[in-house]
Amino acid sequence: MTLQRRIVRRTPVVPGGDWPEHVPMLLRRLYAMRGASSYDDAQPRLARLHSPDAMGGMDAATALLSDAIARDAHIVVVGDFDCDGATACAVGVRGLRMLGAKHVSHAVPNRAVHGYGLSPGLVDDLAALQPDLLVTVDHGIACHAGVAAARARGWQVLVTDHHLPGETLPDANAIVDPNLRGDDFPSKALAGVGVMFYVLLALRRRLRDAGAFASGEPDLSTLLDLVAVGTVADLVWLDANNRALVGAGLRRLRAGQGCLGLRALVEASGRDMRTLTATDIGYALAPRINAAGRLEDMGVGIALLLSEEATEARALASTLDAINAERKGVQQQMTDEAEVAIARVALDGTLPTVLCLFDPQWHPGVVGLVASRMKDRAHRPVVAFAPAEPGSDALRGSARSIPGLHIRDALAAVDAMHPGLIPRFGGHAMAAGLSLPHASLDAFSEALHAQVERMLDPAFLQSELLSDGELQGEEFHRRNADCLRDGGPWGQGFPEPLFDGVFDVVGHRVVGQRHLKLSLRTPGRATPLDAIHFGAWTGTPPPARVHLAYRLSVDDYRGGDAIQLIVEHMAVD
Repeated sequence: MTLQRRIVRRTPVVPGGDWPEHVPMLLRRLYAMRGASSYDDAQPRLARLHSPDAMGGMDAATALLSDAIARDAHIVVVGDFDCDGATACAVGVRGLRMLGAKHVSHAVPNRAVHGYGLSPGLVDDLAALQPDLLVTVDHGIACHAGVAAARARGWQVLVTDHHLPGETLPDANAIVDPNLRGDDFPSKALAGVGVMFYVLLALRRRLRDAGAFASGEPDLSTLLDLVAVGTVADLVWLDANNRALVGAGLRRLRAGQGCLGLRALVEASGRDMRTLTATDIGYALAPRINAAGRLEDMGVGIALLLSEEATEARALASTLDAINAERKGVQQQMTDEAEVAIARVALDGTLPTVLCLFDPQWHPGVVGLVASRMKDRAHRPVVAFAPAEPGSDALRGSARSIPGLHIRDALAAVDAMHPGLIPRFGGHAMAAGLSLPHASLDAFSEALHAQVERMLDPAFLQSELLSDGELQGEEFHRRNADCLRDGGPWGQGFPEPLFDGVFDVVGHRVVGQRHLKLSLRTPGRATPLDAIHFGAWTGTPPPARVHLAYRLSVDDYRGGDAIQLIVEHMAVD
């Protein structure tokens, strides 16, 4: 499946305002094209964080928590089985203990046993812990039955979440979710870990006002390494508020001040702590944490993030590394099978507006990765399904969308038009999850296709790469590569710089069986440029002249002043 992509250059913006001398003109231009008119806009600090006061439900939430701390109640933080949920759980447990809670434990659903979130089955299993207060993190807003089951046992429930709510809310004692209708919090892009961090900030102030910190108050900024990892991993919009949180967390990690578990995971992933970036989080740390929830039990990931002993942390990081290696194999097989399925659908060279994929042998913990990969390759919304467990008639689905289609709204519209077709769903604009009986798969596919046809402008089906323009020959140097690496955090809404240009190919070779290594020439530069295009080898040598979309990167493997281009797209010039 070959996706035709169009390279579109951003409109150049002349940077204004005062900039520190150490910021090169290239980086100033890139910041300006992303809407940052000053260095403070480009690199927001913690002092610019929105106040917790603006988030609804904080008074009720902090009252619950301060009362629980005062009476030494048993607080159970209920996590989720992705990286955002795991880091949010660790932040909740660590933060509550820092703020004086003496009796805090945690739990996380097992994907195969409990399904998603706070379910009645998970509540039954939690009864042995005899909790007084449950605090959900990164979920809960759609867990009506689980919240009701907990309340029926006499437990209090605080829901902290960032997902979009349905028509009704669960009957929790308090709910904190910036995406509730009518909530005035300015940033709707907080990840689940960010919401929990904000709850802790508000709780600290309540306790401070009550005189709880006579001997000095705890420094919650020590949790920002975890906040950064969870925020980047969840692919939320990196608005100024999130960039302040992620930037501060990255600075802690680079300084070697992260928690033992994250430091061990950086080591296990082969990354350099001193130059760690948001890209390293997204491609090295987050997948290893997520792998536990996908194939095993996220309890391993949370144990790593809570570890206070270096030997234990290294052992847990090694375990996650091994699970992640297994995940890669499972994902590759499922991706290859999905490619074949799409090729069968597109026999005439055209694809439907939305793709629904299912294989009875697929793993439910990996369908989200398959949906994401197929969405990128086909530039279509994709829903991938797998049996909830081997031999089950219940399916678990994971949806990924493209710009122009709010996938959760599409599912909500299908649900409204076909009541009962989708027993359970939830999510965001770009990603969603759902449950479905196998017998309903064809009806769902037909209903979703009709709904997407109504909602999605066909113009959005043309895949575009937004480029920051062409680099001149004299701009290909190590200082610029360093500034681009360190100039983030880059991510959703504040994308990593991507350039394009025409190059002469003077050499090529294949590395690792699938990757294409190129030697390129460009006007204004005497020596050839090294480039690598991952997964691009098809058995056919590249043309002599190519139009590339690429990122300028430090070449750590060769060291010194070496740089290389990371090719994202290649076309014949």
